[in-house]
Amino acid sequence: MTGCKTEGTYNPVAGKANSPVPPKLLAELADKNMDVTSPILLRVFKNESELELWKKDRNGRFALLKTYPICKWSGDLGPKIKAGDRQAPEGFYEITPAQMNPNSQYHLSFNLGFPNAFDRAHDRTGAHLMVHGDCSSSGCYAVGDDQVAEIFALGRESFFGGQKSFQVQAYPFRMTASNMAKNRNNAHMPFWRMLKEGNDHFEVTRLEPKVSVCDKRYVFNASVPNGSFNARAACPAYEVPQEIASAVANKQRSDELQFAQLTARGMPTAPIKSGRDGGMHPTFIAKLQPREIIDERGNIKLVVDRSSAGATNTAYSPSGDSEVTSSTTASAPAAQLDVPRDTRHSQAGHVSQPNFADRIARFFSSGSPDPTGAPHTQVASADRNATQQAVNSPENRSAKNSRAARPRGAADTSEHIPSIRPSSSMASGSSKTKSRAGDMVTSMATATDPATPAAASSAAVINGAQPIPSASNFDSRWSGSK
Repeated sequence: MTGCKTEGTYNPVAGKANSPVPPKLLAELADKNMDVTSPILLRVFKNESELELWKKDRNGRFALLKTYPICKWSGDLGPKIKAGDRQAPEGFYEITPAQMNPNSQYHLSFNLGFPNAFDRAHDRTGAHLMVHGDCSSSGCYAVGDDQVAEIFALGRESFFGGQKSFQVQAYPFRMTASNMAKNRNNAHMPFWRMLKEGNDHFEVTRLEPKVSVCDKRYVFNASVPNGSFNARAACPAYEVPQEIASAVANKQRSDELQFAQLTARGMPTAPIKSGRDGGMHPTFIAKLQPREIIDERGNIKLVVDRSSAGATNTAYSPSGDSEVTSSTTASAPAAQLDVPRDTRHSQAGHVSQPNFADRIARFFSSGSPDPTGAPHTQVASADRNATQQAVNSPENRSAKNSRAARPRGAADTSEHIPSIRPSSSMASGSSKTKSRAGDMVTSMATATDPATPAAASSAAVINGAQPIPSASNFDSRWSGSK
């Protein structure tokens, strides 16, 4: 029970994977000086329940195109550790064409590729963790059908434009000094500081950071003149471009100063455990028009009447646990929202004919692989063994509910860390900064997972490939581009 079940029977004429980029979004691309086939990059923020889609503009830098509200993610703040813990992953992941799934039970999806090299170095387990449509999550990020269709289409177009993979940066929250100060007592803070350095590399350059792993930690924009990185071995001597190293060090010093000031002023800390299972963006909560209740454990939950829930795109199930429930009447037992569906599915068609991922993968290949041997997205299984957790929604801020929002059995002091050391600054003085293991506090990882199907690394990219704007069928566009 490791993730979100997303794959259904193969349908070669399914239009949802071939849907064109909406005209309104094309207009936004034009306004922001972006080509529809230029590279993309995604950033996910759990606490804010938001997914940012960045796209490279004609100046060669990534700029924010659109921010999508996340309908549901599961677990709590922090990385995924083991299969069945309901945690949505945090870290740096690479999405290849083979990880795109046009046959998802949740409209459309793509596999994050968990576990990546960093996760495997820490013996973390789990599989089939997705970004998908609908509003149900078991270790995934569910963004709704319309939104995943746009993301899927832009990812598809970036592959047509020659991008071999796009990066997903998954964070617990926006990596600001304020959020770091609020969560300073969390045991995951050393890990989050690693993620923050990757965030800082992106923010100061507006370029996708190169991600590597050594000594079980992430390193960013690093190159090894003699040797290579090994995720479990000590880091070799590596170099980071001086311009990037200096800009990152300056940002870190500024953030650490603000962090120290907020801490000295006694900024309240966030709870180690939130007492809820995941989160939902306020825009989706508002659409459900929920009522607030306090359950028998003293936790806050939002109850949704089925009459109002019927107009939403949300999946409901009569059993399970979630932060939003639904009921026919106020006195009726609440039926729980957000339990993955147990719809049985077939893999018929995956052997006899290539799927969307295979066709995209071939697009980058110099040969014509046998469709029976081509990789395809694996079927994900649903996690049904999670413990019940309650909601702590953005609307539950009043003093009268402060006691109820805190679950019983709060984490003990062993989960606290006594202090946070500021990141060490990087050395400067030459065109490149040389560093050995331990010189840099934070690091990053290559997100390629050998267990995840991927396009061939030796694939020849077709430079300047352009889609046919008037055609919406994937087969015709792929054939024309080839």
